[in-house]
Amino acid sequence: MESPMKTNLSSQITLDRVSPRYYRPDGNIERSVLTRFEKLPTEIYATAEEGATEVALKVAATIRQRQREIRACTMAFSGGATLTEVFNQLVRMHEEEGLSFQNVVVFVTYEYYPLPTDSVQSNLKILKEQFFDRVDIPSQNIYPLDGTIPQERVTEHCMAYEKMIEQMGGIDIALLGIGRMGNIALNVTGSQRNSHTRLVLLDATSRAEAVKVFGAEQNVPVCAITMGISTIRKAKKIFLLAWGEEKAEVIKSAVEGEITDAQSATFLQMHNNVQVVLDLSSAANLTRIRRPWLVTSCDWDDKLIRSAIVWLCQKTGKPILKLTNKDYNEYGLGELLAIYGSAYDVNIKIFNDLQHTITGWPGGKPNADDSNRPERAKPAQKRIIIFSPHPDDDVISMGGTLQRLVKQKHEVHVAYETSGNIAVGDEEVFRFMHFIQGFNELFDEGKNEVINARYKEFIDFINKKKPEDFDTREILEVKGLIRRGEARMASMYSGIPLERVHFLNLPFYETGKIQKNPISEADIEIVLNLLREVQPHQIFVAGDLADPHGTHRVCTDAVLAAIDIEKEAGAEWLKNCRIWMYRGAWAEWEIEHIEMAVPISPEELRTKRNAILKHASQMESAPFLGNDERLFWQRAEDRNHATAELYNSLGLAAYEAMEAFVQYHPL
Repeated sequence: MESPMKTNLSSQITLDRVSPRYYRPDGNIERSVLTRFEKLPTEIYATAEEGATEVALKVAATIRQRQREIRACTMAFSGGATLTEVFNQLVRMHEEEGLSFQNVVVFVTYEYYPLPTDSVQSNLKILKEQFFDRVDIPSQNIYPLDGTIPQERVTEHCMAYEKMIEQMGGIDIALLGIGRMGNIALNVTGSQRNSHTRLVLLDATSRAEAVKVFGAEQNVPVCAITMGISTIRKAKKIFLLAWGEEKAEVIKSAVEGEITDAQSATFLQMHNNVQVVLDLSSAANLTRIRRPWLVTSCDWDDKLIRSAIVWLCQKTGKPILKLTNKDYNEYGLGELLAIYGSAYDVNIKIFNDLQHTITGWPGGKPNADDSNRPERAKPAQKRIIIFSPHPDDDVISMGGTLQRLVKQKHEVHVAYETSGNIAVGDEEVFRFMHFIQGFNELFDEGKNEVINARYKEFIDFINKKKPEDFDTREILEVKGLIRRGEARMASMYSGIPLERVHFLNLPFYETGKIQKNPISEADIEIVLNLLREVQPHQIFVAGDLADPHGTHRVCTDAVLAAIDIEKEAGAEWLKNCRIWMYRGAWAEWEIEHIEMAVPISPEELRTKRNAILKHASQMESAPFLGNDERLFWQRAEDRNHATAELYNSLGLAAYEAMEAFVQYHPL
């Protein structure tokens, strides 16, 4: 029997190989030492799936306990990606173990406002799809907030909602995610600890997050009705869940920071029965994970030593080679002196370690000693595949390195994994349709009736399009065609011949909506076929898993799953292949993880910018720029400059810019 495809390998990337003793301490004494900066009880799991399963088990146990007591189990939660796996586990228990939800009462913690009475987009709709319609919870046991009521009745509606919670005996379990600004439910910045259910004005970040529901920011309602902080804090048990590196910074603030109305999650520190549940990625900035030497003796390895020394340089404002024994002792790194004997010995080791990550030959330098280089000298000319989730991630994230690889005579292929069609604004369709119609009139006197009919059909549809309407399949194809043309132009500009440009159009993406389908065997099979055809010596894949819309993660999972299949099959080509992960559009690698840093000259940086600008539809009019107001070329340049400046501040050579990579080792 064949083993199932591994479709979630990205969640198992632990870049610094975190020792389990830091996140799964052995005994209460060790836990109290490790967690002394944490103001909320926090459980960290290796993967989101493990954490979600544990929460689901605890929720199920409470439901069954209430059933034995012939009592209702009252819960509060909302829709969204964070709770998806918890819901999936509860649905599995319902289907396979007979877990009934007949005694469950749910208060939905927020709803967008105002919504049209016939709205097909709402928090409640998401919850129905994710959970309510998949289990046996009675419809009368679901208490949503109503986003369609007249404004003059909102206060009355909120009071009735609060009264119903009180009549049900309060909330037994609240399942909460955390927003990018540290909010729980939609208690935006400025929410007070004594706030009750009320109407709030959404901030820019909350509106940007809601684009996943409404398709475009202009479609997102300006307000929401949300359960208040005081109401949430009255719950008997609260689970605060977070997955993924994009939540690492707000989790650090919520768990280790001061209580502040700037981040409503910090008010949970005032509750006596909260459990924070994280995966390793979302826990990455907690002291015991990021800076374990501040709380305990460490299991020192090369990555952790590098992390500690870079941190020490930033604390002291010194480059590596100027650190002294006194610096190590004053900042709690005396253990390293005991291991290495002196600051000088540690300094030299880490300086050389970082120096060896720098290379102007990302594909390997021919006829050179490669013992201290990131890449192998042989074969001198390599076959390389750059996997790009969207049709611009290649040049945004590694455009300088891509140029180097082409100039150094490697056989470079670019594989665009999705069409990127939903990220094309309607005005771009207008622009291209006007061009096509003008072309028709110029060279065929407007006689092509097919073009005339399509022109009218598309223009009429877009002019009449409502915020909740999805594009037709034909318009999506035109939008995909626009991005394909831009990708071809950028590839040609970068020196990649069109026969090495591959458009994979992975099926998971083609829903016409922001919400995508789960990864499937069909997606993996497409990637697998390309790998077997090219048999690369190098693979570059997106490691930027903080992409707010999730496409990068799914695309990376498809590539890693295909690689895993080839590994299990003992593929010869894979034995001589290295896999490098890049970042760029949404985040950059921390310097302690970087294993290859490619310098970019001012001229190369300008060429990279020009390649990015070939993707004209993704400039000012792009629908999904995220919370970062800078354009993609500006983000890329700022990050590349910052990486070079960081290397220079540590005492290494001064470069204009740098692109950074981390090697992935198949699990």
